[in-house]
Amino acid sequence: MELLRFTTAGSVDDGKSTLIGRLLHDAKAVYEDQIASVKKSRINRSSGPIDFSLLTDGLRAEREQGITIDVAYRYFATPRRKFIIADTPGHEQYTRNMATGASTADLAVILVDATKGILPQTRRHAFIASLLGIRSVLAAVNKMDLVDYREDVFLQVERDFLKLAGKLGIAHVQCVPISALEGDNVVDRSERTPWYQGPTLLEHLETVPLTAGDALESLRFPLQMVIRPHSNFRGFAGRLASGVIRPGDDVLALPSGRRTRVHSIVSYDGALAEAFAPMSVTVQLEDEMDLSRGDMLVSPGNSPRLSRRFRAMVVWLHETALQVGRTYLVKHTARLAKIRALRIRHRVNINTLEHEQVARLNMNDIASVEFEAHVPLFFDPYASNRATGSFILIDAISNATVGAGMIQEDLPDQHGQETLHTGSLEIAHDRVTAEERYQRHAHYPATFLLENQPALASRLERALFEQGFAVLHLDSREASPYAILEAIRATQGIGAISIYSGDALDAGTKHRLAAEVKPRLLDLSCKNENATADEVFQRALALADSLRFAKPQSYQEGAS
Repeated sequence: MELLRFTTAGSVDDGKSTLIGRLLHDAKAVYEDQIASVKKSRINRSSGPIDFSLLTDGLRAEREQGITIDVAYRYFATPRRKFIIADTPGHEQYTRNMATGASTADLAVILVDATKGILPQTRRHAFIASLLGIRSVLAAVNKMDLVDYREDVFLQVERDFLKLAGKLGIAHVQCVPISALEGDNVVDRSERTPWYQGPTLLEHLETVPLTAGDALESLRFPLQMVIRPHSNFRGFAGRLASGVIRPGDDVLALPSGRRTRVHSIVSYDGALAEAFAPMSVTVQLEDEMDLSRGDMLVSPGNSPRLSRRFRAMVVWLHETALQVGRTYLVKHTARLAKIRALRIRHRVNINTLEHEQVARLNMNDIASVEFEAHVPLFFDPYASNRATGSFILIDAISNATVGAGMIQEDLPDQHGQETLHTGSLEIAHDRVTAEERYQRHAHYPATFLLENQPALASRLERALFEQGFAVLHLDSREASPYAILEAIRATQGIGAISIYSGDALDAGTKHRLAAEVKPRLLDLSCKNENATADEVFQRALALADSLRFAKPQSYQEGAS
């Protein structure tokens, strides 16, 4: 049976908890003893209908104040589908709780008070839902009983919400007129709204198409721990973020870049023929590899981005403002690293959705921020994979979660002078530029291919080094094509010569390599059996000598 996870959101007193309580009650998902307990509650003093919000608001403070403070999860099922509900707070102070509840939801039920219309907090929650990748939204126009079930009131709210959804890029929106208190159009169709011909709230929840999951189908398996109960077993446990894994599959280990095969997949129920997201399993590999918590197994043909710098949308969750330049901890999948904010690109005005220039982020602000981690992170854009594209920021001193982020894109390392914006203070870092390195080396960059010839490559590296060339021998026999390309890009960026002597590259990798380093990709592999190693060595020296330039030239001219 299909499972739908949905969250509720809206402004204070819009009736979220009452709606969930009514939904559970009318769907026959509440036990008799729960109803009896609510009726006996001293807070439920009225002689009228029971207070359905008490079925979900379980904290004493929530019941006494009449507001939702923490996320309340409820489970129920109908003959057509299973459901997990996250009843989240509407108060602005608890926006972080709303973001938490919405982070795993497939659909958002956003309540709008028919007597008030669209409020700033409604806009905030709709914007957060769109940021978190929720593709379907149900706008429940509540308290229709207080406006005498007037069609014109509902249509005006519907127009306003559809306009807001259009600006936010929410594609699938369904508006339903309801009364959570009276039960109109929650589970059963109401006779008080004969002008409404759409589905009830429950009917829409039962029939809304479920997305196939993240658009990225490639394997992403973050490792959480190494299991070694005895000397004959070494497994890597974790939860699949996306994709499918089977025994015999080729996998690439990050950050080492080594390739191997899956030997077996083990779970609590025994060996498995396959595992898929979001299953938690233990994987045993064919080769002995040094992997630990925070590493990741991925599809060799479609690796994630690898970068220290990236741009992300951030929801700031703490009373202490975000400080540009300050070091925080970033929790990304199972990896924990240090990170700092380089600059705040803009803050989003929730009311107008316009971009504003600010020097700091306060609690509940939503902004686009550029970050730099102390070590490279491997990630996908949040739009492709929610698990590998999301992270949280942690204060290193108090251990408090201060922010939640959704990665949008990776950023290249900036050459030249990098300015760190810290409000009124700007700290400039003078970095060595690619052109400066280029001029000092006095030669063009190039890549020599000596496939399966590590000894000859080492000899050539030493000879070129002695002649004043900036040269690097890439001799890893286990490197992935992705790692090879990244290493060659790095040597090209500093005007150096790279010598690759690993396994023979496939045609696709050579094509990408030629496109990036053309015209100075020099294939010297001994494919002609008549060519001796000494002849290849002398040929390489002659080619290297032709890379020198007689007078200083610009980096851009040389690169062209």
